Amino acid sequence: MKTLKFKTNINCGGCVSKVTPFLNKQDGVERWEVDTDNPDKILTVESNGATDEDIETTLKKIGFKAEKIA
Repeated sequence: MKTLKFKTNINCGGCVSKVTPFLNKQDGVERWEVDTDNPDKILTVESNGATDEDIETTLKKIGFKAEKIA
């Protein structure tokens, strides 16, 4: 399992509620969380097969941005 981190525009509880069903259904995602207190709104994903592109594509489909960070 590997950890993926993204800078996002998921900035409130409502946004988290909107992405929850999509990230929960995403193949290869074991666990995820968004730090909405961080100015960069960091999304951390514990991946068991999901790629950076999978996460970015899923979020883009529902109107959010995700930019991979190291």
